[in-house]
Amino acid sequence: MANFIKPYNDDPFVGHLATPITSSAVTRAILQNLPAYRSGLTPLLRGLEIGLAHGYFLVGPFAKLGPLRNSDIALFAGFLSTIGLILILTLGLTIYGIATFSQEKSQSSENDLQTKKAWNRFKGGFFVGACGSAGFAFICLSSIPTFTFG
Repeated sequence: MANFIKPYNDDPFVGHLATPITSSAVTRAILQNLPAYRSGLTPLLRGLEIGLAHGYFLVGPFAKLGPLRNSDIALFAGFLSTIGLILILTLGLTIYGIATFSQEKSQSSENDLQTKKAWNRFKGGFFVGACGSAGFAFICLSSIPTFTFG
């Protein structure tokens, strides 16, 4: 096992271990395709894509595992809970943006997420994408007749 795990770039002071998983080309390719790291995306599209993914998968756990899971309104309660969580997450993104990006950087590219203006676009895209995909998941789940909540 010691032959496979070694310090990153043979530097023991980096604080990261290079393993077959963390240093493989497959892992690097997967991480570079995530919207946070993909080049050429505007902050709005980054937020929209991240929001679409998160809003879509949150409805089901709230509906199936929430306190109203055995009632007739379980799916609707799960949808409203998802919207509530999305609001909380967007509030968290807002607080982070206010605390981190208090001053504008003079030299930044259009796709750089490290400015106040770009962060606000990212946050708006996240909110719209998450609410839209949560609504889409609600419509899909409510139109499946064999899928029962209750």
